[in-house]
Amino acid sequence: MPESDLDALLKLSDEIDGVRKVRVYGRIGQMALEYDEPRRDAVLAAVGALDAQAIADAKTGYVMQLEPRKHKLVMDLATLIGAHYARRWFLPTPLRAVFVVAGYMAFLRAALRELAQPRLTVPVLDASAIGISFVKRDVDTAGQTMFLLNVGELLEDYTRAMSENELINSLLDVPDKAQKVVGDTEVSVAATELEPGDLVAVRTGMSVCIDGVVEQGSAMVNQATLTGEPLAVERSVGDDVFAGTVVEDGSILVRVRANTAQTKLRSIVSLVQTADSLKSEGQSHMEDLANKIVPWNFLLAGLVALTTRSLIKTSAALMVDYSCALKLTGSVAVMTAMSDAAKMGVMVKGAKYFESFAKADTIVFDKTGTLTEAQPRLACVLTTDGWSKDEVLRLSACLEEHFPHPVARAVVNAARERGLEHRERHAAVEYIVAHGIASSIEGRRAIIGSAHFVFEDEGAQLESDIKERIESQMQGLSPLYLAVDGTVVGVLGIEDPLKPGVCEAIADLHALGVKHVVMLTGDSERTAERIAREAGVDEFKAELLPEDKYAYVERIKGEGCHVAMVGDGVNDSPALGLADVGLAMGGGSDIAKEVADIILTDTDLAAIVRLRRMSQGLIDRLTSSYSKVMLTNSALLALGITGAITPQMSSLLHNGSTIAYSLSNAKAYLH
Repeated sequence: MPESDLDALLKLSDEIDGVRKVRVYGRIGQMALEYDEPRRDAVLAAVGALDAQAIADAKTGYVMQLEPRKHKLVMDLATLIGAHYARRWFLPTPLRAVFVVAGYMAFLRAALRELAQPRLTVPVLDASAIGISFVKRDVDTAGQTMFLLNVGELLEDYTRAMSENELINSLLDVPDKAQKVVGDTEVSVAATELEPGDLVAVRTGMSVCIDGVVEQGSAMVNQATLTGEPLAVERSVGDDVFAGTVVEDGSILVRVRANTAQTKLRSIVSLVQTADSLKSEGQSHMEDLANKIVPWNFLLAGLVALTTRSLIKTSAALMVDYSCALKLTGSVAVMTAMSDAAKMGVMVKGAKYFESFAKADTIVFDKTGTLTEAQPRLACVLTTDGWSKDEVLRLSACLEEHFPHPVARAVVNAARERGLEHRERHAAVEYIVAHGIASSIEGRRAIIGSAHFVFEDEGAQLESDIKERIESQMQGLSPLYLAVDGTVVGVLGIEDPLKPGVCEAIADLHALGVKHVVMLTGDSERTAERIAREAGVDEFKAELLPEDKYAYVERIKGEGCHVAMVGDGVNDSPALGLADVGLAMGGGSDIAKEVADIILTDTDLAAIVRLRRMSQGLIDRLTSSYSKVMLTNSALLALGITGAITPQMSSLLHNGSTIAYSLSNAKAYLH
């Protein structure tokens, strides 16, 4: 059975309800499953339904091998070891020499490719060490050296593949949501449930989670994740749109074209590949040192050759390199951290963001949906100018239903709970970020938003005594003012309770080295003061526009603070992008997630505390790996040069320690 079929079979079997563990033995055509005993019949029926068509369908969703199997590693090792000792024990010396020289050609070609760059790297070291054995006319030593190098490479590749695929599988489990259009309504569904032909609505601030064709509407789409082009491009009827892009402005209906699992995997593999270029300072330092130290290996070998006149000791100086160990242990540590983060619902776009978050001494929080509940509630509706409460709520919901902000959802949910229908009677809706919403209904201008937007920007009128009465009744609530043709007709009081565990999370962040915790909000001073007091933040700023949040982050960065910004809305995006590291909370706008460096699918602040601990753990692990690799390999070099151990033993211990340290770095960060 082909490798791709094995991967598909393994994945399908593992997804069967009740199955605990799956092993597929492709060479003998068998499979072993561990399952919950009460579900035995259901499991057997599901396995029996896995026919060739199911395998073919599953294969279309994966573009790479997702599961490096241990039994395959064992078989490859057995083949390598068996072939080596069979040649050594049963072939005459001349024939054995032919096989060794043939095997050396692969090492020689790799070395020549590197020298053609030109650069001195590990393949050049390996080829030189083996070549010295040929100079000594010691074919057996050359063969044994190549054997040990091949075993080490096989184990290192398996360790790296396990870490990378663990990361990819973890990211595959992070859910994406889509607004599926069913008849005249929209339903929020998991993106993986979409099928070719389905219709999906995508609006300002939302991401495109599938590949498809625009069937209705027009929008400016940011495709930077695919093309690298920072400017949004217009997409209208008949144009293609792709998963991983974000609608910056406009609204479109997209007809799903491709398999959703395949497009998600493509974007995740792209993320993993991109993350490799976003290394932390510590990881980059290790890899830079690894590259720079190879020429010094050659210099050391030359000095050993000149001073000892011993080819064996010279070979020993070439057999141990720092490069593989430094690179492999660092990359495994980072991929394990990204995988562990994904398992707890955190997607980190590169290792350097772990380091930035570990170093952050100031954390800036948005309020709504971040420190407060992601689902604010409508607490009260006040009316003026003869309007009823139902009329105010119905029109407010009609305007707010198009936008993914938590406050908008609170208004729409309240109208639905009260059975108020709010069919669209208005013209195109204009969304003014962090201010409010404006539209026209039956020829009259309708606006809803903050006091700043309604009274100062739009010039709406409200008698001073009524305004004072409303403000007194809105104590501790966030007011949304609704005005029609310049007259305020109602006010909605939004209750935004503090999330459970916020105080504990902020205290934990302080204990983990965060010196200053700040809350920024566009909400009123009174509401902000109450939330800040309950949460235990060190400082708060209220009634801010997006540019004010940006200016605040810019100012404290200029003062030398290392800033992490946590937000969830379109209005947080500028500050998220400016901060040293930006974190987007789950349930927030997709454009905030696009700008952010770290995405939290959960809305619980405890995830941020765990991420802080994990980030600090990664930095400690990288530092520890660097020290261990340098100490171990320096000791092996000294032992080899002095003749205390043979070059073959140096190679064995070098590869063994590299694998041991890599496996140690593959352990979970948080238990």
